[in-house]
Amino acid sequence: MSIITASKLNKSFGIETVLEDVTFHVNAGDRIGIVGANGAGKSTLMRILAGELKQDSGELYFERGASLGYLKQRDHFPDGGTVTEEISKAATDEQKAAFEDRHGYSYDKGTRGILRSLAFTDDYLEKPVGTLSGGERTRLAMASLLLQEPDILLLDEPTNHLDIGTLKWLEGYLKGYRGTLIIISHDRYFLDKIATRIFEIERCHLTAYDGNYTTFKEKKQLKYEQDLRHYEQFKAEVERQEEIIRRFKEHNTEHLVKRAQSREKRLAMLDAPERPTFFREKLKIRFDEKLKSGQDVLQAEDLAMSFTGPEGRKQLFTGVSMDIKKGDRICMVGPNGVGKTTLLKIILGQLQPDSGWLRLGQNVMCGYYDQEQKLLDPEKTVLDEVHSTYIKYDQVELRKLLGRLGFYGDDVFKQVKDLAGGEKAKLSLLKLMMTGANFLILDEPTNHLDIAAKEVFEDALLDFPGTLLIVSHDRYLLQKIPTAIYELKSDGITPYLGSYDYYEQKSSSVTSGKAYLESLAKGAAGQDAQKLLTKEERAQLRLKEKEEAAAKRRKEKQLQTAEEMVSEAENRVAELENKLCLPEIYSDPEKARIAHSELLEAKAQLDEAYENWMQLQEDR
Repeated sequence: MSIITASKLNKSFGIETVLEDVTFHVNAGDRIGIVGANGAGKSTLMRILAGELKQDSGELYFERGASLGYLKQRDHFPDGGTVTEEISKAATDEQKAAFEDRHGYSYDKGTRGILRSLAFTDDYLEKPVGTLSGGERTRLAMASLLLQEPDILLLDEPTNHLDIGTLKWLEGYLKGYRGTLIIISHDRYFLDKIATRIFEIERCHLTAYDGNYTTFKEKKQLKYEQDLRHYEQFKAEVERQEEIIRRFKEHNTEHLVKRAQSREKRLAMLDAPERPTFFREKLKIRFDEKLKSGQDVLQAEDLAMSFTGPEGRKQLFTGVSMDIKKGDRICMVGPNGVGKTTLLKIILGQLQPDSGWLRLGQNVMCGYYDQEQKLLDPEKTVLDEVHSTYIKYDQVELRKLLGRLGFYGDDVFKQVKDLAGGEKAKLSLLKLMMTGANFLILDEPTNHLDIAAKEVFEDALLDFPGTLLIVSHDRYLLQKIPTAIYELKSDGITPYLGSYDYYEQKSSSVTSGKAYLESLAKGAAGQDAQKLLTKEERAQLRLKEKEEAAAKRRKEKQLQTAEEMVSEAENRVAELENKLCLPEIYSDPEKARIAHSELLEAKAQLDEAYENWMQLQEDR
């Protein structure tokens, strides 16, 4: 049963169309993942669903009485209240009673449980909201929303600022959620775990796919290949029709000239499809090293670091040791607040550790990606920001490089402070590309990138011949990139020589809450997202492709034979026309009569050959 129905929704801002003829339905219990490039209109659609924006035209219906909750990318908490005060406002008395009825324990106890699961320890409860970081405020907004348990839950980038442990808790919670979920996310691993349908917004239109993200990706690839074949077939058909028209006109008989004119009219009325493209075709990221480093890239022994806060001196970590070799691709994980970014800054020489030692190897050149984009000057234009660092490049060269990252035309004159998060990320990546560093140190590099940009970026990392050290909570990246995962804890680093699945299996810190998470997920509506195409389905597709290819070869052979017959008939007509011009023929009435009769028969055979050839052309 549909809980939401949308028909031909349109939305524009000024002259810019954002959504066009968007039509879809959402069934009760669906888990929808909304994906698309930055700026495609995902948040616009979400705000329309939430009632914060009104569509310009089209119809939107909700099931009568359905309650709705909306998690925005930015919360609107007043700075004066404490965490406890704000969370107490999350639900009405009726919602609190319903919560206790469903879960069998008090609302206050449930509040504390959800807060702890979202990394709010008891010492946070009386903190003013105004002192919380952006990530903490997002988690507080999520806790407030989850306690309301609405029938329809709208989540805009819910995984931002969550560490892996909190992500796993959220996945378990949402799998067991009894309502309908609509989630905007660039977290592909999360979408694989949660989504049962994917809505893609591209070029102002929405396309729905059944399945999780991986299934969507495969279906999207198949659709792209089909659309590309259709486009190429259309082009070939246009060229074929133009060739037929040319040959008809060359023959210059009244019958064929009229046929040519008719075909020209039909050709002009055809609706030409656009050439299908992937976003990734437009984005070009490549990291090259100016010189090769020595075999030993980084060695560290017993590093320790602490800092002074409002409550005195706090230890971040001790006993951190590392030995990174040339070509290693190391991904670092750990809970928020353990000091991952601090450790990167120690490696870069921006901070000094309390104790321990660290040494970079011979010819090691570091390139740093800062997740907070503090290395960018907000007052400069995009072009000036790059030119001020790389003054040897002229503007033409720089604009070509910026175009590779999606900055076209007047985009290069935007001020950095006016850029969206994804645009700032791409600008930082471009500057990193231009360093020629052989040791890339990256702090949450995929945070602000859309899915297509992430995949281009990850492919560039795999092609990079140098050494990588990446701090990330992006589990899709953690599965694809590393040769080893380093888990940073307060008492040191534990290495895992494999990718994320191996780390998840072996890491006690990740698996310790497994039983609890399974209990949260128990009773989830629906089954896990659809899997990839089965072997049988793949075999059927291959068999169908072989049959189509054989049929195509038969038609091509028939067409070749028909073309040869047309050519022979044309030669016969030309031969007889020349014969009638000979004096010994046209001066002899009997010979002229016989030659003219043969010419009429040859022309009839030519028309028949043309008809056969045209029929085969149309059947292609």
